[in-house]
This record gives sequence, C-alpha cells and structure tokens, in this order.
Amino acid sequence: MAARASRQRSAEVEAPAAPTMDSLLATKEIVVACGPGGVGKTTTAAASALMAAVNHGSKVLVLTVDPAKRLANALGLDGIGNAEHRVPASAFAAAGLKPRGELWAAMLDTKESWDSLIRHHAPDEQTRDEILANPLYQNISGRFIQSHDYIAMERLYEIHLSAEYDLIVVDTPPTRNALDFLDAPERMADFFSSRLLRWLIVPYRSKLVNVATRPFYQISDRILGTEFMSDIAEFFILFQTMYDGFVERSKAVGRLLSDRRTTFVVVSTLEATPLREAEFFAEQLTARKLHLGAIVLNKVLPDYLQGRAGTKVAEAMKDRAEDLAAELAPVVGAGAPALGDPEQIARVLTEVADSYLNFQVVALREMEERATLAVAPDVLATVPFFDTDIYDLSGLLRLGEQIWA
Repeated sequence: MAARASRQRSAEVEAPAAPTMDSLLATKEIVVACGPGGVGKTTTAAASALMAAVNHGSKVLVLTVDPAKRLANALGLDGIGNAEHRVPASAFAAAGLKPRGELWAAMLDTKESWDSLIRHHAPDEQTRDEILANPLYQNISGRFIQSHDYIAMERLYEIHLSAEYDLIVVDTPPTRNALDFLDAPERMADFFSSRLLRWLIVPYRSKLVNVATRPFYQISDRILGTEFMSDIAEFFILFQTMYDGFVERSKAVGRLLSDRRTTFVVVSTLEATPLREAEFFAEQLTARKLHLGAIVLNKVLPDYLQGRAGTKVAEAMKDRAEDLAAELAPVVGAGAPALGDPEQIARVLTEVADSYLNFQVVALREMEERATLAVAPDVLATVPFFDTDIYDLSGLLRLGEQIWA
C-alpha cells in the first residue's frame, strides 16, 4: 500500500501541466490568428503579442493582413503601415506596464510590398524598372487576384527570414478568405504556368500566330485594344523572369507554415454561424497537417450562470416579487416617493429574475457547445463579455490575462 501511494504521488508530481497560451507561445516563432469576422480576432492577436512581450521578454511583432485598420487603435498608435513600428514605452507606462520585451506592429500595404518584392527579386535593373513602369502593373498590383493574400505570405516569410523577432503574430482576414491566404502562393505559381497565360503572351513572344489562336487575338484586340493586350503580354513576360523565384518561395512558405515552430489560433464566439466557420477552418488546418495550437472563444457568458444556487435565487425572487417589493418600497422611495411604487418594484424584480434565467439557458447551451467542439486544439481558452470596448493597451492586457492561463 505504501509503495502504491508513493508511486501515485510520484506520478502526480511528474504529470505534465495542462498546456496554456503562455506555454504555447513560449515555444513558437509564428502564430497565425484566424477566424470569422467580428469575433475579436484582431484584438486577440494583439493581446497575445502583448502578453508575450510583457511576460517572455521577447521582441514580438503583430502583423495584420486584414484590410480593416483596427490594430493601430488597439495599440494606441497614431497609424501603422508596411514598416514595423515599436509601441512606445509611454503607452506601456500609461497602462501601468513594464514589459520585459518589445512590442512592434505593422499592417500590410499591398502595393508597397509588391514594389519591394520586385526590386528585390527582379533578375536585373532593366527588368525591375520595366515592371514597375508597366501601366498594367501600376493599376493592378494592389488589386490583382490573389495579390493581397500572396504578398501577405511573402511579407511573413521575409520578416521571419530576417530573424529580427522572437515571435510574429499574424492577424488574417476572415475565415474563408484566410484559406486563400494559405493557398495563395501555390495558386500564384499555378497562374504563371497556366494555359491562359501562355495564350496571352505567345503572339508577343513570336510574330507567328496559328490559325487556331488568331480569332482570339483579333477579337481581344478589337474589344480591349492592341495597346492594352500588349501591356498585358509585356507585364506577364517580365513576371515570368521571376517565375522560378515565385515557385521556390511558395515551397519555402509552405514549409514555414507546416514547421513545428508555427502554430494556428482559431478565434470565434459561441454563436452558431461563427462557430461553424471556426470549426470548418480548424478542420481544414488538421487536414493540411498544420498545427492547431488553440481555439479562443470570445464573449462567453460567465460560469456562475451555470450554478444551481443562482437558479434558486432567481426563482425565489420571481415567486416572492410582491412581498419583496412591499419590503423594499419604503427604502427605494425614501426621498423620492414616486420610486416607491410596490407594483413597479415587483415588475422590475420579476424582469431581473426572468433575465437571469434566460441568460442561464444561453450559458448552459454555450457549455454544451464548448464540450462538443468537433476539433481538439492543444489549448481551449474562453474570454468573457467585457463591459467596455478594447481601445488601448489596458484593455488588451485585460483580454490577454483571460486567454493567457
């Protein structure tokens, strides 16, 4: 018996602690925050980065690729762009914080990032200048299909390759668009090797146009204009000089996302539609063999609503509303007789009790939803409703403390 008890105590001591966001982020270099729109994804990403900078002593960058410009407000910055900006010490001091590390922020500028990519990867100065001066490139580099998603992956890869930061937290577009974010490098490479692209550029590489393709170009020139078709052809001919680089970078980004140093955090609420989207994305991550580190559920009703004691109090208050109103009327009406109407007080007590019981039903449903999630992340964190919006570092700290442990 003594030996068995000793083994049990030893097992208890050696049992690994349950994983937390703290331990998860301590072992990662890239955290990709994903989820439906309007569930607090941007603030969750920023709060996670803040907690890592404050507690781990890390140099942390939070990078938003979501076109909505909410991150600067949450961090108390006047504005952020493609270049990384450090959150100033004064902002931390105003929130009563003394971080062990540094917190930086950047928001993807698609056009600027494309220009930087061309300058860096063009095979020579002439090709670089011709691409940047091409009218088609100037018009569509910020709107080209997959442009935003692809350049976001390039930017992430570039920043990680620089080794400037211990941790990069990426805030992505809403869920199904975030799948485009993951697929963009491969799709871009496929496009540059597609049959459509070959049809567009063949007649401009060679003056020979065969009988089968001549009608296509005659109609295109008539509708779009010869100059426009020439700009398209020139644009893609120049881009094809960098095709091998695109393909190689695409493979490198894919390796980075599946690396053990990268994890994904799916953010949602427990409302039916966002939760379905979050589960869909989590399942997609699992199918792609990408690491699902955490699911963060925002705006969750507090646990005390699930207690039986609260139910009894609400039911008793509802049943005894008239008696309680009669006792409270002299107190409530002291100095303001109009407020001491027993019938009005009874109605208020009844409404409060009903409201509590209704919230309790929702809280129990939320508990069931959490228990029946179709995916199993390393960490499942819940964040309650906050009384006020999150608009500064103090608010981010409150959020971060909820998800951290």
